[in-house]
Amino acid sequence: MLPSLFISHGSPRILLQDLPSRDFLESVAGTLPRPKAIVIATAHWLTRIPAVGTAAHPAMIYDFGGSERRLFEMQYPAPGAPALAGRVAHMLADAGLQVGIDPHRGFDHGVWVPLKLMYPAADIPVIPVAIQPHEGPAHHIAVGRALAGLRAEDVLVIGSGTFTHNLHRFYAETPATPQPPDVLAFSAWMEDALTRGDVAALDKYRALAPGAVENHPTDEHLLPIFVAFGAGGEGAQAKRIHDSADRGVVRMDAYTFG
Repeated sequence: MLPSLFISHGSPRILLQDLPSRDFLESVAGTLPRPKAIVIATAHWLTRIPAVGTAAHPAMIYDFGGSERRLFEMQYPAPGAPALAGRVAHMLADAGLQVGIDPHRGFDHGVWVPLKLMYPAADIPVIPVAIQPHEGPAHHIAVGRALAGLRAEDVLVIGSGTFTHNLHRFYAETPATPQPPDVLAFSAWMEDALTRGDVAALDKYRALAPGAVENHPTDEHLLPIFVAFGAGGEGAQAKRIHDSADRGVVRMDAYTFG
């Protein structure tokens, strides 16, 4: 059975840079069974209620600025999977969640950037799922739990965000910046809570984790990890499979669950 997966997608420039996180994304697919489809909860699709993209041929979304022109010319022509996307929506509804569908939703950079490194052939159907920035970890764990059964069908459930995400700090630093103590403390706390499966602590991470607000002034880039955690199922084992930092303050950690 496939695990669920949390990945840090970082900036679109990861496609052009020589970074440990890029090397990891290029290699991680080789450590997993090949999925029949991918369901990916992305930090760059924010909605009031859970939503599922049902397009058969999702368009590209270049939701970033100030980058090299060639990034805006890149394509990731993976197909959608409307029938499976409909099932995903029903699974969420059956779990008691309100759910919407979007037949026009394309691939934002939280979807296509990491998948271009992981599965460059773009030959696996991809279904995007939105997160809800006004809801907390418990809600997103419930979203993931509703989708946990997909793993037995060889569907890879991914949460795509960034493990620490304070861009104001990022742009103030240099590539040589070491990781500050609050970044290390936050990452260590999160790893401990995830590996213990401490749902109560994770739900209150903003109050309990050292450096939580400094590392996530807003937490939309962390919320996908809770979808992946939930998709691992009850009592799932969490395992960190990558850790690195860009400019010291943007951690690019990845985890498997299940």
